[in-house]
Amino acid sequence: MAPVPLVESDAATPPAGRRRVIADSLGVGLATGAYGVSFGAVATASGLGVAQACVLSLLMFTGASQFALVGVLAGGGSVPAATGTALLLGVRNSLYGLRLASLLGWRGWRRLGAAHLVIDESTAMATAQPDRARARLAFVVTGGSVFVLWNLSTLLGAVAGSALGDPRTLGLDAAVGAAFLALLWPRLTTGGLRALALVAAVLALALVPLTPAGVPVLAAGGLALLVGLHPRWDPAPPQPGTPR
Repeated sequence: MAPVPLVESDAATPPAGRRRVIADSLGVGLATGAYGVSFGAVATASGLGVAQACVLSLLMFTGASQFALVGVLAGGGSVPAATGTALLLGVRNSLYGLRLASLLGWRGWRRLGAAHLVIDESTAMATAQPDRARARLAFVVTGGSVFVLWNLSTLLGAVAGSALGDPRTLGLDAAVGAAFLALLWPRLTTGGLRALALVAAVLALALVPLTPAGVPVLAAGGLALLVGLHPRWDPAPPQPGTPR
């Protein structure tokens, strides 16, 4: 019996439409996957080995959580604090999964395999498609290309970073915060999100002299999560004439 393909063809989807989805998805995969070089270099600058950095990318595979984890470790935080921060940031992937479960409609081993590819980019590409067939195609191509390139570039960055010696001599110990900020900034698209990020940052700075390393980031992430889950939270500004 032939294996069931992860992406099923749809006779209603024209070949030109499929080619466009594949091209767009590969473009996103190339742009995002290449950023893994930064993570590899930052991870080794934070004290991780090449193998540890690569295992993180293989098993965790969510950029924000990975950068948060190495950032807490680089600041002298404990492993539980680093892990808690990474898990907190990874909660959003679970929310993505709730949306994608009904959109993609996979069951069994296909749903299990797809769960590892649930990231910002694969979710965005899938939900932007007009039908299920193209949503599945976009999800697999985007998530798969990001996964392959992210892990290859993590290895490249980790090897290069470890060859530089002590990262502090080149200022690479400050790269963790810069890389995390670069990952976060494009997502602050509304005034509400920017205000929430500012309040969370102020909270983290206030806790720095009072708590162990890692706790400020964990507290800031917890604040953002609690606000985001509040039923009245709406990051978009109110439209004129729209009741609140």
